[in-house]
Amino acid sequence: MPAYPSHEIPGGSRACWIEAPGRAAIRDARLAAPGTGQVQVRALHSAVSRGTEMLVFRGEVPTAEFQRMRAPFQEGDFPAPVKYGYASVGIVEEGPESLKGRHVFCLHPHQTRYVVPADAVHVLPEGLPPARAVLAANMETAINAMWDAGPRIGDRITVVGGGVVGLLVAWLAARLPGCEVELVDVRDSCRSVARALGVGFAAPKDAAPDADLVVHASGNPQGLVTALKLAAFEALVIEMSWYGARDVPLPLGEAFHSRRLTLRSSQVGHVATAQRARWDRGRRMALALSLLRDPVLDAMITDCAPFDELPAVLDRLSSGAPDTLCQRIDYS
Repeated sequence: MPAYPSHEIPGGSRACWIEAPGRAAIRDARLAAPGTGQVQVRALHSAVSRGTEMLVFRGEVPTAEFQRMRAPFQEGDFPAPVKYGYASVGIVEEGPESLKGRHVFCLHPHQTRYVVPADAVHVLPEGLPPARAVLAANMETAINAMWDAGPRIGDRITVVGGGVVGLLVAWLAARLPGCEVELVDVRDSCRSVARALGVGFAAPKDAAPDADLVVHASGNPQGLVTALKLAAFEALVIEMSWYGARDVPLPLGEAFHSRRLTLRSSQVGHVATAQRARWDRGRRMALALSLLRDPVLDAMITDCAPFDELPAVLDRLSSGAPDTLCQRIDYS
């Protein structure tokens, strides 16, 4: 076999596939030349989702959700083999002159080169480094949650779960005038990141009660129990976590009714109801990318690895790795 560089095969591409639940591998892929209205992108970085992507890797997508949970450029079908992912940043090699040589974000699986419609890529704004732009899908999710939550000036806001999405929600909330924002997590290692983002931090046992708004993003059912306990009278609890096929027991027989709590889901697949008449996904993504220009957000990219190590990275993340926030994959 020719000794090509590990990240490149002439005329083609390489992609990460989940071959069976809990097992991934790098496969070769051939690319057709981009046609009219298409672009060819060479990947620079991608990111691994600690939430949905880990459920996909473990084969925990419920059968009833197979169609709704498809990624935009997914190949294969759940549970496996499947090529999955949605946080790729690269440079346009071929396509319309207005895009050639531009750095772009695309909701594409982990792959060294790919061809997609030109309107599927989002040009990075001036001042946003490609290595930070891997947070775009997470930022888009956080924006949608804030729209679903509708926080008010001066609210006491609690975010339960210090993963990337929870941290981004807390960072956005902390920018609202007069709001007191507290991140709650069982891992004390989240404290320093919260501090860097200008957000308060507490362990569950020390969290301030009577929050006007609580956002849950831990991915753990116990975190949602904590969120309900911290909510004030007639407060809103936003549930961002998706549990796949897991059952989620909740203490709805305690003070849930007497405190007249509202539990509302938030999911990024649809633009939030409050904005849907005026915003589309393209406008929402442009906002997400513009917000990522703040260098303080680099604190969330805690781990980096080369593309060839991605199968081992997925296995490590699936097994735990609690101190890893955003896992970036580098392609050169």
